[in-house]
Amino acid sequence: MSKQKQIAYVIDVDMGYGHARAAWALKDLANGEVISANNYKGIPANDKELWQTSRKVYETISRLKPVPIIGDLAFAIMDEFQEIPAFYPRRDLSKPSFQLKQIYRLIEKGQGRDLIERLGKNPLPIVTTFFTVAFMADYYGYPGKIYLVTTDTDIARHWVPLEPENSKIKYFAANGRCKERLQLYGVAKDQIYLTGFPLPKDLIGGAKEGIVQEDMMARICNLDPQEIFYSRYEHVIVSRLGKAKCVLKKTHPLTLTFSVGGAGAQKGIGIDIMESLKARLKAGTIRLALFGGLRGQVVDFYEEHARKLGLGKAIGKSLLIPSFKTRQEYFQGFNDFLHETDVLMTKPSELSFYTALGIPIVIAPPIGSQEKFNQIWLQYVGGGVPMANPKYIDEWLFDWINSGGMARMAWNGYVEAPTLGTYRIEDIVAGKKSEIHALPLIV
Repeated sequence: MSKQKQIAYVIDVDMGYGHARAAWALKDLANGEVISANNYKGIPANDKELWQTSRKVYETISRLKPVPIIGDLAFAIMDEFQEIPAFYPRRDLSKPSFQLKQIYRLIEKGQGRDLIERLGKNPLPIVTTFFTVAFMADYYGYPGKIYLVTTDTDIARHWVPLEPENSKIKYFAANGRCKERLQLYGVAKDQIYLTGFPLPKDLIGGAKEGIVQEDMMARICNLDPQEIFYSRYEHVIVSRLGKAKCVLKKTHPLTLTFSVGGAGAQKGIGIDIMESLKARLKAGTIRLALFGGLRGQVVDFYEEHARKLGLGKAIGKSLLIPSFKTRQEYFQGFNDFLHETDVLMTKPSELSFYTALGIPIVIAPPIGSQEKFNQIWLQYVGGGVPMANPKYIDEWLFDWINSGGMARMAWNGYVEAPTLGTYRIEDIVAGKKSEIHALPLIV
């Protein structure tokens, strides 16, 4: 769809990577341009200040999380306001939350009016990954269609407007639980599309999934050195992919990627990983990539500690610590590297959905209510497992690999998690009849 006429505005908020990563995958809808509601050309000073304040509060508290007592207390208070209630028993959960009321107080004072009025001059459909943007468009009477993409496996009440029965917002649900949750919050069933999370098209290869299947088979080659998994499930894999694609061929070194969240709260885990894998990194028998996003201080932090550990010569070879100047460079660089990533270690953020690419997820501790639900979902589909003590990753990771367990998670993630969300969303926004199979409700 790239290089074609723009058919929608894709809008995110530059606040962490969760909402922005989903928007980046949908950029073809907007001919490659993603608008950040908190940082666009001409944004009023008052609007920018309001957005910056909320971002600073979130990132400061997230970075405090590892600090004993103080960090836990500060985060617990913040998390209380965005907590997702228990799903069972099913009941009416449409009563607005405190956080939602606060969001609307700011909108009533004019937050976001400038952006919505600008877009309203040429009212293409709005596809946004941040709930506040959808509320703004709805409140100010945006004349075009409004779509909101959910970015976690379960969502809090503040994802739905004050009066959902009077709203024109339509939802792209990342999984079945999100669809059901939206209905408990009062969203009409016909306002919800079960699409799956939008994953990068260059990691999928179209509706026939050619690239993701090739990458996964190369990954399984590294993750199943004894062919324990493949010998048991070869007939299943062949029946799903076809004999031609079921080739175990090594295309890259065994590669572990650790992704640090936008606030950089868990960067210390990377140090434990480097120290534990030091001998293997020096020998070049494993490749470790530490992605710190756009935080230059995280890159510097890792490089400094690598040299202290005697891994200076490994930097750029078996130890990769990439740096990026823009979000666009980061997302593209990260996506490019996932082709050769065998295991992804990350907190259960929006990256949980990337198990659908046939990537096993080693789950770092969750930060926030929604990430706890993401972890449950990851384990439910069989695509991820909580990490053991990172100081001993040199032992447990290779036990999991040599037993075929990591290869099994790669396959489970690909089979059970939704892979084609981007294409479903594009078809709906473009008004095309989709030929992609419908998703089951609970995935």
